[in-house]
Amino acid sequence: MCINEVNCIRHYGLKAYYNFRTFSDTAMEPKELAVYLRDLCKAYQIGDVEVEVLRGVNLSVTRGQFVAICGPSGSGKTTLLNIISGIDKATSGQVIVLGQDLAVQDEDFLAEFRCNNVGFVFQSYNLVSTLTVAENIAFPMEWRRKSEVEIEKRVAELLDTVGLKHRANHFPAQLSGGEQQRVALARALANDPPLILADEPTGNLDAKNSQKITQMLQMLKAQGKTVIVATHDPELVRLSDKVLRLEEGRLASCDE
Repeated sequence: MCINEVNCIRHYGLKAYYNFRTFSDTAMEPKELAVYLRDLCKAYQIGDVEVEVLRGVNLSVTRGQFVAICGPSGSGKTTLLNIISGIDKATSGQVIVLGQDLAVQDEDFLAEFRCNNVGFVFQSYNLVSTLTVAENIAFPMEWRRKSEVEIEKRVAELLDTVGLKHRANHFPAQLSGGEQQRVALARALANDPPLILADEPTGNLDAKNSQKITQMLQMLKAQGKTVIVATHDPELVRLSDKVLRLEEGRLASCDE
């Protein structure tokens, strides 16, 4: 047994070891993987009908990789990101993210895990309407009980990064769609997470604001963050190290 196999068992257990043996990335050390999905399935029960959204999805993403997931609307892209983040749970299969098996964790663990490790940029922004821009960005840090001084410093840094210092005390309803998306990205970065998930981050934006979001995601890639984006945007696809297509619940490389 080689050192990679020993490390696999140590990190993920014996069952994961056998899955790694049959997966396409068997030569990769587990510590290099940010995301590892194996035979992932997700189904919803609607009345008497079971609707399959994801079917036997296999995915490995190395740390620091930028991955674009393409596919038609309704193909399961958002559901896949939700499962990777721990917002939703798979019906079956393995979901190992940053060394944690999310499939077996409870909601308290998942909430803490997301706050510390995952920055999620929602397509619909999901800003809290009663909080100002600065307060929205500060919220994840308050969850971690960081000091007021630390929070204020980080909020100022992020406002500068997304070019919205002049909007710090405005409410979401007073912002354009592009500005709201930049606030959402700043909030996702508040706790400096190693994994960024973005669901159609440029989908509702004009060309100018799309370019700003793309530039910020490119900056995150340069910083060594792991970025997974669900997108139809050709600019984000060109930025990616790996492009995958999700269709009818099945995932494949665009090179296949």
